[in-house]
Amino acid sequence: MRDFTDPNTKNESEEILERSLRPSSLSEIIGREVEKKNIQIMIDSAKKRSKALDHILFHGPPGLGKTSFAYVIAKEMAVPIHITNGSVLDKPGDLAAILTSLENNSVLFIDEIHRLKLNIEEILYPAMEDSVLDIVIGKGPNARTLRLELPQFTIIGATTKLSMVSGPLRDRFGMSFRLDFYSDEELQQLVLQKSRMLNVNIEEPAALEIARRARMTARIAIRILKRVRDMAVVDGREVIDYEIAQKTLGLLDIDDNGLDMLDRNILKIIIEHFNNRPVGLSTLAASLSEEPDTIETVYEPFLIKKGLIKRTPKGRVVTHIGLREYGGEHLLGIEEY
Repeated sequence: MRDFTDPNTKNESEEILERSLRPSSLSEIIGREVEKKNIQIMIDSAKKRSKALDHILFHGPPGLGKTSFAYVIAKEMAVPIHITNGSVLDKPGDLAAILTSLENNSVLFIDEIHRLKLNIEEILYPAMEDSVLDIVIGKGPNARTLRLELPQFTIIGATTKLSMVSGPLRDRFGMSFRLDFYSDEELQQLVLQKSRMLNVNIEEPAALEIARRARMTARIAIRILKRVRDMAVVDGREVIDYEIAQKTLGLLDIDDNGLDMLDRNILKIIIEHFNNRPVGLSTLAASLSEEPDTIETVYEPFLIKKGLIKRTPKGRVVTHIGLREYGGEHLLGIEEY
């Protein structure tokens, strides 16, 4: 490893940072063994048949590799990838323009696919099933349908809210994969892998400490790694050790459980403001001055996975584990939910 405190090496490191840290093949993806095996079979079959890959839907919390899988699949298939977002497709013509410009066997990645409007979603049905695009010309009794042939292509959808993807759209995907949170060991391997890509020398205990506090999420582990790298540069360290990792995590205000300030505020509000009585999502969001969707999608899944809060029919409450660790011991005997 190079000394990244040297000015010349800093410039090289900045160039490296400009490159994507995404994996370039299925073998480079950490963990996800079941998903990788199934996708590899699909890719091998599609190549042997000279056909487009079947449509794939990835779902799960943000930051767990849905977009990375889309890039890797396109690379493994050796086809172009086109990227869009369900929220930006405003009119049917927007999607029609994308579909008619696709190359044969190419990949169309639609992030936040649950945000597609119904009239746009309906255009996808014949496109996904029969590779055709139905365009309505005219209005009223004089209206007629023009059917255009499309090249074979693959849609890869990604969503954090599978329940908001309509049944007819879900049924048109050949495979659906849920990407769950990473284990500490998997995240440690990911941190070590990304540190090599960043030309950073890091000790295994430091990598494990970053992994332990990264909310079981790859995107956050990489973000913390970069900040620890910055601290090492400022301190003139050639190697990131456990001490420098601890120092950085302290400055980032990430505690031993991986909770940041907003996580702890969620627990604090339920414990201190409501005496751990059930709190509705909208009330919780208003108390934190955050959007309900942010609480529900970004923060809540991790807190539930860690066993710190749970949902009840009446609202969110802090569990016994959360009460013990975050100042609610006096409420341990109260259960009104």
